[in-house]
Amino acid sequence: MSGQRPIVATTNIPPSRGQRLFLYGTAACTGAAVMVIEILGAKMLAPYVGTSHFVWTAQIVVTLLALATGYYVGGRWVDRSPRTSSLYWAILAAGIYLSLAVTQVERIAYACLNFKLALGSLLASSALFFVPLALLAVTGPFLVRTLTLALGKLGGSMGRLTAVSTMGSVVGTVLVGYVLVPLLPNSLTMLIVAGALMMLSVVYLALWRIGGVANYAAALALIVPVACGVQIQSKGLLVTPSFRGLFQINSNFGQLQVFESRQKPYRYLLNDNLHQGAYDTSLRKGLGSWSDVLFELARAYTTNVQDALVIGLGVGLVPMQLAKQGARVDVVEINPTVVELAQRFFGLEPEKLNIILGDGRQFINGNRKKYDVVVLDAFLGEAAPAHLMTKEAFTAIKNLLNPNGVLVVNCHGSLAPGHDFLIASLRRTLSTAFASVQVRTSQDSDKVANVFFVASPAQLTLRRVPDFSNVHPNNRQFAESTFSRVVEPRSSEGIVVTDDFNPVDYYEAANREESRRTMVTTMQTVEKEGAGL
Repeated sequence: MSGQRPIVATTNIPPSRGQRLFLYGTAACTGAAVMVIEILGAKMLAPYVGTSHFVWTAQIVVTLLALATGYYVGGRWVDRSPRTSSLYWAILAAGIYLSLAVTQVERIAYACLNFKLALGSLLASSALFFVPLALLAVTGPFLVRTLTLALGKLGGSMGRLTAVSTMGSVVGTVLVGYVLVPLLPNSLTMLIVAGALMMLSVVYLALWRIGGVANYAAALALIVPVACGVQIQSKGLLVTPSFRGLFQINSNFGQLQVFESRQKPYRYLLNDNLHQGAYDTSLRKGLGSWSDVLFELARAYTTNVQDALVIGLGVGLVPMQLAKQGARVDVVEINPTVVELAQRFFGLEPEKLNIILGDGRQFINGNRKKYDVVVLDAFLGEAAPAHLMTKEAFTAIKNLLNPNGVLVVNCHGSLAPGHDFLIASLRRTLSTAFASVQVRTSQDSDKVANVFFVASPAQLTLRRVPDFSNVHPNNRQFAESTFSRVVEPRSSEGIVVTDDFNPVDYYEAANREESRRTMVTTMQTVEKEGAGL
């Protein structure tokens, strides 16, 4: 290939047809890579900083700033040195940086937990992804300069280039959103992208550059993503003196991990490092005290639960308890992987339930069946999905209830002054749809913990005294104290939350920072415990 001319040895030699096709392919590949990095970057940070709008805002801001920087620098660069080989060295550097960044996600994310959520997310995203995104953005100015050489139709060339790059972004978005996330770990997908970018550079240097030591060095750099992948995969499942990992998988809604205690028959489910369910395999009872409270609250205010709807499966404890009492139970769960893990590790018997895979809001908006009880226990990270906590959502749920039916809601929040926006707002919002609302919690006023709401179209009447004799011994005191303690949030601190105006993420940022920092730090301690094994 040494006899072929460089694509841009001078500024007045237009590329050949084959070279143009390669350059258009480069535009498509870099466009796809930008979208993969933007989307997967946020997902890789989610186990540490969460999935709130602060996190996605930070990722989008960093992406846009990186692109703006790359466009500007690339434009000045190509004017001074219009050699297309420079572009491919930039792409190679982007792949190397991205490979190394993947190995540092955990370390950088933990360091950024020391800052406020908005700032910490911005710092983590910048440190990990700004440089490779900026280097990829250099592609635009270089390709514009190269592809428009000696062509009279500048507009057409620009239009084709932009269209090809955008279609690459579409393909990258579709691949990562619908195909790759449930199939591969996020880190492996990112390393594949880094390797593909580096290979693109190596192929260019091999085909259209005079051979030399630099070409071999570029090819040798492909070892970097391979070595990074080996390092990441070597971590494997959680193994410590106290815990051992049973299963780990990536899903569309976060990384799921199952691990169990070595000293006791206790098994746990984590979603992005957050506790989603716990189970005693010997007693076949839940260790998560909230499930017992939800179940007993659901039964306490209804004469006979014949039809029940549970939004959010968790590990299946609440719907299984209702089914064992003879109820016909519909369960809406958005993550099919959770259903599989609940059956495999936590005693779920799907044949006893009617499990609907989908979004809870979509289901309640389109359903017409009537229920005696609706249990809302859906969480995305450390918080319930905002679209399930609005006036319109609660009205839709009320329309599914029988006249004396009840809605039971589990959420995380605080009653401390200045931190009680969520609880006060949910109390006010529920009151717009339901005639009677009660709030229960066993928490101290200055802590973020589980808070339970019971609401009904009719007057709430205690119809049976809860039976905590079958509750797991670890949960009994919590369940009893929660049931006996009715609280009244400060209504002046909240608002009626609607689909059109839902600022909960903003006002709850401090509480969610505290919850995630506590949970993630606990997980970090567990991991360090096994570091010497």
